[in-house]
Amino acid sequence: MTAHHPDPGSSRRRFLGLVGLGVAATATGPLLAGCSEKPAGSGAAQNLDAVSGLLPTRKDLPGGITPDITGTRPVPDGYTRYPANLIDAVTDKPGTSGKQVTAMTPAWGPAPPGVAQSAYLQAVNAELGTPVNFTIQDGNTYADKLNAMLGARDVPDLLCVPGWEVEKIPRFADAIKVLFEDLTDHLSGDAAAAYPMLASFPTGAWRRAVWNERLMSVPNPTDGPFPWALFTRKDVLDARGLAVPANLDDLLAAAKQVTDPARKVWAFNDVFAMIQMFHRVPGHKGGWRVKSDGTPEFKYETPEFRRALEVMAKIYADGLVHPDIVASKGADAKQLFAKNGAIVFLQDGVGFWQGAQAEHQKTNPRLNIQPVPIFSATGGDPLVWGDDEPISYTFVKKGLGKDRVQELLRIINWCSAPLGSQEAQLRDFGVAGKHHTPSPNGPVKTDLAFKEIANQYFFISGRNPTIGPFPDTPRFVPDVLAYSNEMVKHMEPNPWAGVKLEMPAAYKANQVPTEDKFTDVLRGRRPLADVDAIVKEWKANGGEEARKLLADSLSKEGR
Repeated sequence: MTAHHPDPGSSRRRFLGLVGLGVAATATGPLLAGCSEKPAGSGAAQNLDAVSGLLPTRKDLPGGITPDITGTRPVPDGYTRYPANLIDAVTDKPGTSGKQVTAMTPAWGPAPPGVAQSAYLQAVNAELGTPVNFTIQDGNTYADKLNAMLGARDVPDLLCVPGWEVEKIPRFADAIKVLFEDLTDHLSGDAAAAYPMLASFPTGAWRRAVWNERLMSVPNPTDGPFPWALFTRKDVLDARGLAVPANLDDLLAAAKQVTDPARKVWAFNDVFAMIQMFHRVPGHKGGWRVKSDGTPEFKYETPEFRRALEVMAKIYADGLVHPDIVASKGADAKQLFAKNGAIVFLQDGVGFWQGAQAEHQKTNPRLNIQPVPIFSATGGDPLVWGDDEPISYTFVKKGLGKDRVQELLRIINWCSAPLGSQEAQLRDFGVAGKHHTPSPNGPVKTDLAFKEIANQYFFISGRNPTIGPFPDTPRFVPDVLAYSNEMVKHMEPNPWAGVKLEMPAAYKANQVPTEDKFTDVLRGRRPLADVDAIVKEWKANGGEEARKLLADSLSKEGR
């Protein structure tokens, strides 16, 4: 998979803070709300079936390649062999003005070098004909950067907003209306034919790109529906004679066996999302489900969440979490897991898997990263969080003029070239001889590629979802699709699948502070007895307002 879903559990990157924007606009404060003390905006619900007339006319790209492994939708298909003959998907340079394009995207890894020091960025920009200058932000704190930027009304030409961050931005629909270009006339219906890569995107992804009943962004269709997986160092378990856990008791027993502070090895990073999933805690819209009487219920109110909280709190209390994770949000959990083996079970996005295996197997040939199969800690079938919503959305700054907007859309179109094209090879693997070496199975990334390529152009575009091929990890595509095709059988049904929701501003603004309170409980800084009070505060500070919006949206849909 090209990129991964949310990565809030293991903050490690500290790069390119928004200079000069100050700290007035944060994830806990109002967006575009002046000096008001409480965020305004009661939220909104939009029937996605009603926006079909705004969407691009979908057209398949000619000369598509046949997948080797079929995914069960929304799991994408997989490719184990790299195409022998690459096509030129774009014949003309998309950039015509030569004027620099500014862009902001997230990264979950060491910050890549800027354009002046990056042979990769320089090569792609040369093909684009117009340079793109990226500001890369830490994906773990990206919502904070977005809130600051939107609050200051100072946005780049192209802004990537990950789908999972939308829920954290108060009054996001209002910000869109003020700051970003309406793309409806450029992309609706047959107009999208000018951008054939974009016209090939799934219609469902475009439905989600509509705000305020207008087509306001370019979606990046998901290449994997699952936000989280629990990975293990199977090579470490094998060396200890331990099996991959098949239930919660096995997991906790293995965690105690592998934790050895004297050897600087611990079982876990923060695995609370997976512990919730194992306990069948609801996950849609941040944690909502519908009770048998039709009333929306949030996870904080459920017995499943309480049990998951107790289990995770005991994991912390038993000293099974790496102390760097406990002490600081800046701990590098990925490195501690994949490079050092100082963590044996890691919660992360599925997209972490291939890149980590490819990078670290070069120094540790025995490395074997594998996911722990999903299970239910309470009996019955497992429950898997997931959806088919886009990975991210790309917004175009308002007021740039028609010619500039069209140039930017051509650049986005180029960056969306499919597997089997020269453009996609350059985007994904960089320059031959510098960033990759040829092999019978396709390009193999060099050390320079791992340093310079961080999905920059992927995050200002999108592409039809594909997995692979990866010649440096030939087992990855079969393994990830076997895992994903099993997981999707248990994916939680979404009661709001046909509704686009803008959650109330107070509810959004209160999300991070409430999660911080539960983090204090998990880590022993507050007693479990405080949970009822925290839930009561959550209800009063937007929770009940959100419940009403969700209930009304179901009523209007006739559900």
